Amino acid sequence: MKPSPQTVSPLRQRMLDDMRMRKLSPKTQSHYLRAVRQFAGYLHRPPDTASVEDLRNYQLYLVDHGISPVSLNAAITGLKFFFDVTADHPELTAKMQPVHVPHTLPVVLSREEVARLIAAAGNLKHQTALSVAYGAGLRASEVVALKVGDIDSQRMTLRIEQGKGSKDRYAMLSPVLLERLRSWWRVARAQGRMLDGGWLFPGLDPIDPLSTRQLNRAIHAAADAAGIDKRVSMHTLRHSFATHLLEAKVDIRVIQVLLGHKKLETTALYAQVATDILREVVSPIETLHSA
Repeated sequence: MKPSPQTVSPLRQRMLDDMRMRKLSPKTQSHYLRAVRQFAGYLHRPPDTASVEDLRNYQLYLVDHGISPVSLNAAITGLKFFFDVTADHPELTAKMQPVHVPHTLPVVLSREEVARLIAAAGNLKHQTALSVAYGAGLRASEVVALKVGDIDSQRMTLRIEQGKGSKDRYAMLSPVLLERLRSWWRVARAQGRMLDGGWLFPGLDPIDPLSTRQLNRAIHAAADAAGIDKRVSMHTLRHSFATHLLEAKVDIRVIQVLLGHKKLETTALYAQVATDILREVVSPIETLHSA
């Protein structure tokens, strides 16, 4: 539940205003507020009374309690915004530097595993949403933000509004995926669960979209039902989409555009997990003649 305007402290309101002035996304604002709230809970007093030593000890506290590098960097980023912008004391966080995040390869499912996963989803809505995530390479947030009007069956595209980085783009829409979407649309309309021009994947109340949390719960349940023992998330379907395209010899620059990646290096990561490509490469030992 969001606090009412009467319960928002002046300090929190100033931070909200600072973030709004910079047009930070709702997700980023939520992350920054959480970082400051957790720090205040550790400090047991208002966060703007903290010292350099308090922040140093807090970072040590997080590290000693097993926080991941990604979560630690997120906490540092939120605190830096608060102290640099809202509290106007950038010197307090000058020594808080992000830590190195170990390089890990993404989990990728085989085509057969993807088919089993989608089939094991609990209902048609979840099956279709997972199909969209894999078939168009979308992030979970992009799937739940889709509206009926974003489907263009003439151009065979899905319009993605304000994806990551606040960028619009078009995603691919295959004939198979279009047919799945039409099947879902017919069922949802017949049941009165989809409004005219509304969300493609509505929540329990049709005026609200399905949440990313609900979608993540659905994919975890589907992975369990399908007997897939890999660590699966919604992003796994996006990774699998890119890897399978690369294995099908689609140009990596095309994949970069479909994924909405700003840098080609980000897309190039999938070359490391495209095992079909590895199997096609002939090792130099095969060219050696036996003595």
